[in-house]
Amino acid sequence: MKNLTDPDDYELRDEYDLSKMTIVAKGRYAPERRRGQNIALLDDDVMRAFPTDEAVNEALRLAIRIAAIPEKTVTEMAPA
Repeated sequence: MKNLTDPDDYELRDEYDLSKMTIVAKGRYAPERRRGQNIALLDDDVMRAFPTDEAVNEALRLAIRIAAIPEKTVTEMAPA
């Protein structure tokens, strides 16, 4: 009798109908899991600079505050 947990046994059983099976993305990268969620995938260089959720949040809050600072026009910057 063949060991049912043999890691070298890659044969599918005859009762599997591959035409009825669908390939499903699993885990956090699955499109249906990301849709409508607050998940963002960071590039490697950004991930190294901001390794934690809190570091990312703090950087984004700073960017929001900077964006709210009105830019001075050239006439406002000229000496009177």
